[in-house]
Amino acid sequence: MNTPSTIPSVVDVLTQLIGFDTTSRLPNKALIDYVSDLLGSFGIATTIIPNDDHSKANLYCTIGPTDRGGVMLSGHTDVVPIDGQDWTVPAFELTHSNHRVYGRGTTDMKGFVACAIRAAIVASQKQLTTPLHLGFSFDEEIGCVGVRSLLNTLNQAPVKPAMCIVGEPTSLKVATKHKGKSSIIARCIGKEGHSALAPNAFNAIHLASDLVTVLRQKQLEIKQRYSGEDDLAEVPYTTVHVGRIIADQALNIVPNLCTVNFEIRHTAQDDPLEILNDIKTAADKIVAEAKSHADTSASEATNAAAIEFDVWNAYPGLDTPVKEPVVEFVKSLVGANNTSYVAFGTEGGLFSTETGIPTVVCGPGSMEQGHKPDEFIELAQLEQCEKMLDKLVEFLALRSLPV
Repeated sequence: MNTPSTIPSVVDVLTQLIGFDTTSRLPNKALIDYVSDLLGSFGIATTIIPNDDHSKANLYCTIGPTDRGGVMLSGHTDVVPIDGQDWTVPAFELTHSNHRVYGRGTTDMKGFVACAIRAAIVASQKQLTTPLHLGFSFDEEIGCVGVRSLLNTLNQAPVKPAMCIVGEPTSLKVATKHKGKSSIIARCIGKEGHSALAPNAFNAIHLASDLVTVLRQKQLEIKQRYSGEDDLAEVPYTTVHVGRIIADQALNIVPNLCTVNFEIRHTAQDDPLEILNDIKTAADKIVAEAKSHADTSASEATNAAAIEFDVWNAYPGLDTPVKEPVVEFVKSLVGANNTSYVAFGTEGGLFSTETGIPTVVCGPGSMEQGHKPDEFIELAQLEQCEKMLDKLVEFLALRSLPV
């Protein structure tokens, strides 16, 4: 068994991780290489799964026996942008103050990644009965995109992890549920013309305005039929949210295109495709009504009217039954009696549905600090996470997982 230099502290590792600007639009390969080299110095072999141009990569490794499933600690390595945010500390340099550490990604979610790396190093110094796995991904923040190649690797492996802990910030509460999300672009098509002759053209923004009304009505309909079965969630029903409306034309041009970007964040009980089909049916009526109201001079322009939909990204929700062994097991690690329902999405639903690995979400910090300027995590949260994972490693050294 390889025994190199002193095991680094969580804060030491986190200092290095924060120093890499891994905003989703940028490469994360330098961070992955750092992690691989650090783990390798302790004798841990890693698998790096690059994207097509090798600028980004996932990382996977197993510590301990390879003939049985163990516990996978999962985290994403990308972070959201700092553009337009008023930071008072360096975003990509760890700053210590008032029992906290500041920097982009401290909470979401390099704090957990640092804890997981240290746990893997600790585990490498022991003779494990049950393996520990690490799964680190890229491009989670833009819709759980990068993890797909890691899912393929897991599905092709002779033995998959038996359970997974996604370390998104939950204040170390055990979350078994979150919503899925579909991201959709609606292209509202009109016919351009000079604004002085606006009645002879067809304004795509008018179609978009009518579509937004449909989306708002759909949201109201979903809320009104909510039966109260998931009261643990802050927003327990499916939501339809418009995030962007784009019609980039000069004021004196009647626009021929207006795009509406919206999302459906759906509970396990709702089918996003069914909701989208209802929206498409209503959109067809909008277009038909627009064409029926055309006068003679504008009939050609109005006949160009159309609304086209494109689902550009989607990921499933997480709905792990409370009777799954992973739930009680992780509750025992953190000393919890209850489970929770997080409002944000994670890669957990993909691990559960695409690989069949029972998954919970449990990590240090609070999403109240995520995506904000001066993002921070309490040192006490990192210490509690470190203790949780030390307890996990001790268990894996001595025992098999509950089934």
